[in-house]
Amino acid sequence: MRIKRLHEKAIPPHYATEGSSCFDIFCYEKPEWTMEKGKWVSTIKTGWAVEIPHEHALMLYSRSGHGFKNLTTLVNGTGVIDFDYRGEVMIKLICHANSYPKIKAGDAVAQGYIVNTPKTYFMEVDELSESESNHIGFGSTTK
Repeated sequence: MRIKRLHEKAIPPHYATEGSSCFDIFCYEKPEWTMEKGKWVSTIKTGWAVEIPHEHALMLYSRSGHGFKNLTTLVNGTGVIDFDYRGEVMIKLICHANSYPKIKAGDAVAQGYIVNTPKTYFMEVDELSESESNHIGFGSTTK
């Protein structure tokens, strides 16, 4: 994936270990936290713009350590960056604890991976085919 440095201190995304499924995304400066609707939030600039391959998306996820140790997640749960976006990758975190996490410049703030996003075409029909769970609904596969 092509990436463009937007800030001299920006740290390139990279995999922490050979077995990492997602690559880490870093902040280049200490995040500023503000209180919004009773929760601590921070919009974090990464210092990178990306060129995601055609018909792919960059999926952004919270780091598991943030959630387990600091009750901190991405504001929207999962971020999706479309392949035609060329602006800076930014991460917005929300902390559900009484104080925000002590994130410093150079820390990993999110993780990401690239997924294939083939186009889905929709066709309106009068009937749908039958299936095993058909109209049973939620919990229908639990026996």
